[in-house]
This record gives sequence, structure tokens and C-alpha cells, in this order.
Amino acid sequence: MKTILILGAGRSSSSLITYLLKEANSNLFTVVVGDLSVEAAMERVSGFSTGKAIRFDIHDAASETEVANADIVVSLLPAHFHPLVAKLCLKFQKHLITASYVSNDMQALHQEANEKGLLFLNECGLDPGIDHMSAVQVMDKIKQKGGVLTSFESFTGGLIAPETDPGNPWRYKFTWNPRNVVMAGQGTASFLLDGQHKYIPYQQLFQRITKVHVPGYGNYEGYANRDSMKYIETYGLQGIKTMLRGTLRNEGFCSAWNVLVQLGCCDDSHALQSVGSMTHKGFIDSFLDIQVGQSTEEKLCKVFGLKPDGPELVRLKWSELFSDELVGLKEGTPAQVLEHIMNKKWKLNSNDKDLIVMWHRFVYEYQGSKKEIQASLIAKGDDSTFTAMAKTVGLPLGIAAKLLITGKISKRGVAIPTLPEFYDPILKDLKALGVELQETEF
Repeated sequence: MKTILILGAGRSSSSLITYLLKEANSNLFTVVVGDLSVEAAMERVSGFSTGKAIRFDIHDAASETEVANADIVVSLLPAHFHPLVAKLCLKFQKHLITASYVSNDMQALHQEANEKGLLFLNECGLDPGIDHMSAVQVMDKIKQKGGVLTSFESFTGGLIAPETDPGNPWRYKFTWNPRNVVMAGQGTASFLLDGQHKYIPYQQLFQRITKVHVPGYGNYEGYANRDSMKYIETYGLQGIKTMLRGTLRNEGFCSAWNVLVQLGCCDDSHALQSVGSMTHKGFIDSFLDIQVGQSTEEKLCKVFGLKPDGPELVRLKWSELFSDELVGLKEGTPAQVLEHIMNKKWKLNSNDKDLIVMWHRFVYEYQGSKKEIQASLIAKGDDSTFTAMAKTVGLPLGIAAKLLITGKISKRGVAIPTLPEFYDPILKDLKALGVELQETEF
């Protein structure tokens, strides 16, 4: 019996682990789940004879034995730990699969992994992951019939289902790492638009949005990801005129979040003073001038030209950012304080259902005519454990691990799933599990 070792039993692991536990007997492998909390790992494998829970600490030399005893390692650890896991996989000659972007440290291991006959597959989750696979599958079909792609836009967002928290004006809750949400977009976004290189610095990111309509689900807005340009080479689209990848949110989200960005609430570079006695209102007020006789809301409206009953203030008030409630931390940076405050209202409740929305637009020339394909993927969570985010991040990882352990993938070295041997079987299995891209051609 071969062994798949899964590192991490956090919020994104539920669907991955359950899928592999169910597939284990028929495909002759066992599943070992390792986490700093053995209790969390035990909860994930409970009820299955095909799984085992262990304590795993990437910094503990004793944990190396678990990597040595595995055939494939699936890492759900924070991305900065992946190179450490990868080096253990090289040491013991084990395959590795992650959902994270390929870092420079990971890419540097390509030659050694390839020489040892190992696959280090990255970007095999939702975004990055399903977005790559679904997009390249359509692009390859366009190329194969003689079409020339001139524009590609892609946006993905983790939102909440329409029936969840109907009074929430943001239409958003934390379905992924809250810190990553608060820190999203920091840096400069770069993309290609009508043949011109475009750049959006962080302070403008949530002001320059793209309107997106998904049939049957409504209107959304997207902001640009940090680097769209590198995917021109990744997707083999040299000569394309427009290349834009971004993150999707419900209408109105970006203008309200922009207020917090402009204030400095997402800054993680310095510690605030007196956090232990700070209120929500005091946190916001600490970024504003002293104006005797004016409330925090009034000052905010004056600085940003907002209406007291406008949509930005509605969202900020709903988040209780003007309340006298204590933050509840002893210390922290602005970003840490904001995350803590927002988590009080944005944490998923047990019966909440999240919603994944992915949208692609392909424009291409074919036999002298301009053609357009729009494609969308919608996935809804079952509850706060088996979320749509956990499904769409975890299932591609699980399918890839099953394909690899059963000898159906031949690619080696550091890779992402943009080849047919990855995307055809993974998307086929995802479709059977109810995760499917719907295409409309114009």
C-alpha cells in the first residue's frame, strides 16, 4: 500500500482529505494527515479506516520520518513552508503537490526534482489552479481550430451564498486566510490592456475596478492581481493584446474597502500603541485629524467626501467600526487589528454557505471574424466546514494526488497544471463532482 501524506488540517483541508479517504481503498493507498494539532488531524480522519492522524511540525526533525514513509506529500502549510517541505521531499525522493504559487525558491528546485524523477506540482487549487486549467483548456481549443486569442480576462472570488447573512451589506465573509484578505493587493498590479502595459499602485487598486456580469448570478466588480504579465508566457500567449487576472467581489465592496486602505488600516509595517485599551472607533479615529465636536463618522465623511447614509458608511457601520467595543487584542499592527475587528462579523457561522464565482472572457479572431467566449464557474458550500473554498481548493489537489499515485501523470520537475495530462482528467473528475465551467460563445 502506498501512502499520501497531507500536511495541514485547517479550513481548506476538509474536502481534500475526505475525497482521498473515500478513494483510498479502490486505489490501494492510505492517507496520513499531519498537523501541529493532532486533535484537528484526528477530526478530519474520524470514521475512516483508510486514514491516520499524526502530529507534524516542519521544524521538528522527528517529523522527517513521516515524509520518508510517504510516497506523495500534499502540503497545505503556509506557502513560505513549501520550500522546506520540498527539500525534505528531495532528500527522501517523494513527490509534492501544493495549491500555492511557484516561488523562486521552489522553481530553483526544478532541475534536481526532474533528475530524481519527482513531480513538484504547484498552483493546483482554485486560484491558482482551476482558473489555469479551465482557461488553458479553452485556449487550446481555440488554437487547435486556428483561432488567434487577442484578449483574456479572468476573475475569481470567494463570496457568500445569497441566502447566507442577508443583512450583510458587504456580501462577504472570511472563507480563506483572513490575513491574506486584509493584506490583499499590496504592491503594484501589472497587466496588459489593448497592447499597453498598465500599472496600478496599491493606493489606487480598489478605485480602478472592472465590471463583471455573470448570467444568472448578477453583477460583480474585480480588482487586478499583482502580476498578470507572467501568464503570457505561462499560457503561451505571446502577442496577445489584453491579459488581466484579478479578484472578484460583490458590487460596492471595493469602494468601502478603499476607505480602510486609504486610512492606513491595512498597514502591517508598524505596531500601534495602547491596543489593549483601544475601541473599534478609537482604531479608526487614530488615523484621522482631531476635529473638536465632530464624530469619527463625520470626520471620515469629510476626509473622503462620503455621504453619511452612503454605501461606504453603511458597510463600515455594519462592521461596527464606530462602536465603543474594545478591540480585544493586547498588541498589533493596523492590519492585525483590522483583521481582528472584521473577524467578529465576517467569521463563518456553522450553517453559513460560501460561494465561489469564477469568470473568464476570451476574445479571439477566427477566419476574419471577431469571436468571444465567456465562461463561468459557480460552486456553493455545504456549511462552514465543507465550504465551496475547501471544495475548489482541495478537490483538484486530491484528484492530482490520485492520478499521480496511480501512475497516470508522467510530467516531472516543478510544474503547474497547464498541460492536457493535468487539466483533462482533473477537470473531468471535477465535473463529476459538480464543479464545472459553463461556456457561452458570442
